Amino acid sequence: MALGVEVPAAGYERNAVTADQGAEGPGLRADAVTVRFGGLTALDEVSLEVADGEVVGVIGPNGAGKTTLFNVICGFVRADDGDVAWRGRSLNAVRPHQLADLGIARTLQGVGLFAGLTAAENVMAGAERRRRAGLASALLGLPRSDRDERALRAAALEALDRLGVADVAGRLPGTLPFPVQKRVALARALVSRPRLILLDEPAGGLGGDDMHELGQRIRALRGDMAVLLVEHHMDLVMSVCDRVVVLDFGRRIAEGSPAEVRSDERVLDAYLGVEVDAAG
Repeated sequence: MALGVEVPAAGYERNAVTADQGAEGPGLRADAVTVRFGGLTALDEVSLEVADGEVVGVIGPNGAGKTTLFNVICGFVRADDGDVAWRGRSLNAVRPHQLADLGIARTLQGVGLFAGLTAAENVMAGAERRRRAGLASALLGLPRSDRDERALRAAALEALDRLGVADVAGRLPGTLPFPVQKRVALARALVSRPRLILLDEPAGGLGGDDMHELGQRIRALRGDMAVLLVEHHMDLVMSVCDRVVVLDFGRRIAEGSPAEVRSDERVLDAYLGVEVDAAG
């Protein structure tokens, strides 16, 4: 199966709000982010950076705050203190539906595909921000709207093809094996050509061969976009990440290269232990 993940623009230009706004910024930056849910502190002054073209992993035991951090970045959860910025622009007031126009895409822990849409239509939904024609053109069936539809479909089919699943373009998600659904979901995120992609446990539910291919795809993204990865499978994290950030009880306890994190006693005590030794 093809493992490349580059997706052509299919003739589309970025919308008025673009990923290049604030391009002088350092990529993604979380600065002393704190989140409290009642008396529980889910994140306690957590900071991290992801440079352009870098793959950074976030690991930690269940309840460490990994998904909460993702939700703060995406605007689903508001930080009580601290700031999250993308390429110099604060994301604190950005709503989730605005992320695509900023060049940010996210996959979900499951797949999050629309059950009533085909695989191709699901991927087309990820390219909607590139649509040029307005609602009126679509309602009236004007030629510009037809051209938009053809270009969106071409981009979706190209994305599916590059992930090796073009043959399922016309099938509904419920008829596909779970690993194939995962590829369709990844194609939907990548078709928008993001500058930052957030991968939330992408290996969940995958077997060894599919996980190996996933690792190849993530490594192929390096240099083309920033990648922030939350994952429990330590062998995958250690093989694809440039740096790893470790959370425990909402606090950052370690950060460094995979080799440095692997040998950090605080990390071994909190989370990794024998699992990493066996994976290495």
